[in-house]
Amino acid sequence: MDTGMYKANDGALQTTTLSFANMHNHGELFANMLRARRELFIVHNKWNLPEALGMEYDQYDTPASRWVVVHDEFGRVLAGNRLTPTTAKCGIYSYMIRDAQRGLLDTIPANLLYDEAPVSETIWESSRLFVAHDVPAGIRRKVHATLIAEIGRSSRALGAASCLTLLAANWPRWAPRVNVDMTAMGPVMTIDGSDNQVVSMDFSRSFH
Repeated sequence: MDTGMYKANDGALQTTTLSFANMHNHGELFANMLRARRELFIVHNKWNLPEALGMEYDQYDTPASRWVVVHDEFGRVLAGNRLTPTTAKCGIYSYMIRDAQRGLLDTIPANLLYDEAPVSETIWESSRLFVAHDVPAGIRRKVHATLIAEIGRSSRALGAASCLTLLAANWPRWAPRVNVDMTAMGPVMTIDGSDNQVVSMDFSRSFH
């Protein structure tokens, strides 16, 4: 099931899950999401990532993926995330965490997982999770919780019971607030000067 047409309102916040099949229905939202990624990751965080036309992108932004976006009614992007099936294949690439373990990415250590990276129709990868740096402090927690909730809804609709994601290692502090069971799947690693860890987000409870 493609969740691309799903939209939910939460006061001034809206959530949309984009796909290559439906992005034409949402105006500039996909482009605005890539622009917001560039503003945070490249301009603000100083990460060395590909960019073009004022947008950040990589080899995993393909028709196999979906993009969960939190935005306002005018299309201003407040937060976002990419969902990629762990069964994806594109040339030598599959999904980010697995490709890092296989030594294909020089920016992420290969020992990021305790076990072999899974390939399963019921496990997707969550990547490029962000809240825009200019989101006011007073609503950041609400924006973040809205994003996580929509990731769960979209993942379940896609048939995923869980998502693997590389997060800041402070995730145990906020996981209970968003009501998602999270489990560490690898060691804490320092990447670009900050501590990160691969985590599994369990969405299976909502299948029943």
